[in-house]
Amino acid sequence: MHIPTDEQAHAADAFRAGRHLALQAGAGTGKTSTLALLAASTTRRGRYLAFNKDIARDAVGRFPSTVRCKTAHATAYAALGHRYARRLSSPRQPAWRTGQALGITRSVRIGEHDLAQRTLSHAVLRTVTRFCYSADRTLARQHVPRLRRLDTPDQHAHLAEVILPFAARAWTDLQDPEPGVVRFEHDHYLKMWALTGPKIEADFLFLDEAQDTNPVLEHVFVAQRNHVQLVMVGDSAQAIYGWRGARDVMTGFDATQLTLTRSFRFGPAIAAEANRWLALAGVPFRLTGTDTIPAEVGDIACPDAVLCRTNIGAMAEVMRLLAEGHRVALTRGGQQLAALAHAARDLKDGRHTNHPELVLFSSWGELQDYAAYDPAGRDLQPFVDLVNTHGPDAILTAVDELTDESTADVTVSTAHKAKGREWPTVKIADDFPEPKDTDQHDAEGRPIAEPVSDIDARLAYVAVTRARNRLDLGGLAWIDSHPQGDQTAT
Repeated sequence: MHIPTDEQAHAADAFRAGRHLALQAGAGTGKTSTLALLAASTTRRGRYLAFNKDIARDAVGRFPSTVRCKTAHATAYAALGHRYARRLSSPRQPAWRTGQALGITRSVRIGEHDLAQRTLSHAVLRTVTRFCYSADRTLARQHVPRLRRLDTPDQHAHLAEVILPFAARAWTDLQDPEPGVVRFEHDHYLKMWALTGPKIEADFLFLDEAQDTNPVLEHVFVAQRNHVQLVMVGDSAQAIYGWRGARDVMTGFDATQLTLTRSFRFGPAIAAEANRWLALAGVPFRLTGTDTIPAEVGDIACPDAVLCRTNIGAMAEVMRLLAEGHRVALTRGGQQLAALAHAARDLKDGRHTNHPELVLFSSWGELQDYAAYDPAGRDLQPFVDLVNTHGPDAILTAVDELTDESTADVTVSTAHKAKGREWPTVKIADDFPEPKDTDQHDAEGRPIAEPVSDIDARLAYVAVTRARNRLDLGGLAWIDSHPQGDQTAT
């Protein structure tokens, strides 16, 4: 490792002094190597909790043997989740079937609206999911999702009165290790583990990617503070999983707040681009690039990676690059996509599919409804859009032509899946939308654009900071002419 920066040395001193730490680490600032520096400075035993498997696996090789590295889910699985192994492989099924099994057998009228069985079933499953993401001990009204057109407090209270008994029945069903009526997910055993008030045996506990932590895990982590030294590390500007119940827990954590701002990934030109998006995201710190790393912002004919905003955008980019004759890799491969495309072809042709997750769907229309309206099917919506746009055969052809990253000319990824990754040259794809013009005009009569949302600014920051040497703004180049685009990097 390089000689520690003043910021890293300061973090190591604070760690040795036994203080709880919240370490804001900007893109490429040596977050993992800083944690490894802290771990190596002591003989005490530590635990490292990571956000996903890839990060945990990478950490194993970088930390001393005194530190155990796992994801939160793996920790929960070892303690309790393994009892539910048989339930984890059950096929998906439409929510109305689950609802029927829970006793939802008729529609309910609330105000002017009749809520069908399907709508009620979706609301029950979403209630359980929202409970699992929360730090709450019991199911309650705040976990019941708000439904469009049921806007008044009285209507929501009536909805909660209807939904909560079925949600309680669903939660009881999930706690039985024997196969039940509700499909069992990994977040279910994580919540069950959290409710046991687990005590994590260690002298210190590192929480990585803390900006993506669900309240349920935050609660487990913070509950250890009386017997374990806590260190949370992350980048508040990369908090891009709010839709999944995650929230940035770093800024409110009662601890010594420190920052790492020197990026070892790129030079000043890319740091300046990152700082523009940090300003738009309302994040207080700014990055400094490393002068000795050559870094430019400009057009790239053949980038090492193309980063997209959506899965559909990524697949469209794959198809375009393949048509141009490039050898293309897709982050996390295309095997899963191919299996789903085969299933889509069967369903579209009026046949049942033997895809293990989709065996219970009898038609493509039923799967479309499941993806559009069912909380458990939301992750399939981009795939359904992709099939509707290109058709299963075109997807299968493209997947067959994909190559491994080690031999590809170009890797295509979404910005979400690119977190933690880097490439020498990166181009931003065209599916990052420019804010629309409002109905208002400035003194010169030009339309006034909507401000850049902080969610879009955070995702753009993640995307532009994946490049080491050259960045092609591509689909984000609109920022150069946007009124907020000249925000200084101060």
